[in-house]
Amino acid sequence: MRATRYTAAKQIDLEAIVSKYYAALYRFGFALAKNEGDAADLTQETFLLLTKHQDQIRAPERLKSWLFTTLRREFLRMNRIRRAHPEVAFQPDEHKLAATEPDVLHSSDGRTAWAALEQVQETYRPAVELFYLADLSYKEIAATLGVPVGTVMSRLSRGKEQLKRALATPFASASGKIIPAPRRSAVAVDRG
Repeated sequence: MRATRYTAAKQIDLEAIVSKYYAALYRFGFALAKNEGDAADLTQETFLLLTKHQDQIRAPERLKSWLFTTLRREFLRMNRIRRAHPEVAFQPDEHKLAATEPDVLHSSDGRTAWAALEQVQETYRPAVELFYLADLSYKEIAATLGVPVGTVMSRLSRGKEQLKRALATPFASASGKIIPAPRRSAVAVDRG
C-alpha cells in the first residue's frame, strides 16, 4: 500500500502544477484576503501543503479542487488566528512608507470590477469568485465549497445577477458627481 502511494506521488509534477495553477490560486487568494501579501502567502502555503501531502493525492484529476479547497481553508484558518491575535494598526505618521496597490487595481476597469464584486452578497460571492477568478467548473466549485452542484448553480445565478446590477449602476466621475447611465431610446415598430 505504501509503495502505491509513493508511485502516485512520483506521477505529480509539482513544477507543472505550480505553473498551471499559481495565477488562478493567487487571484482567488486576493479575492478572499483583499491584500497582495496575504494572497501570496495563501498561495505559497497551499503549494507547501501540496508538497507535504502529495503522497495522499489519490486522484490527480481532482487536484485543482484540492488546491482551491486548501487555499480557502488556509484563509479561514488565517482569519481565526487573526481574530484571536489582532494585529497592531499601521501608523502612517510613524512609518513614512507609501502603500502600494495591486496591479489589478491600477486600472479603472479593475477597480470597477473589484468594487462590483464586493457588492455581491457574502453568500454568493465565493462561488462567483471561484467561477470567474479561479476558472473552476461547477463540480470543482461544489467540491471546494463543500456544497451540492445544484447549490453552486443557484448561488452562481444569483451572484451573477447581483454582479450585473452592480456593474450597471451609474459610475462616479473624477469630480465625484454621479454620471447617469445613458437611457435607451425607444424605437417604434410598425406592425402594420
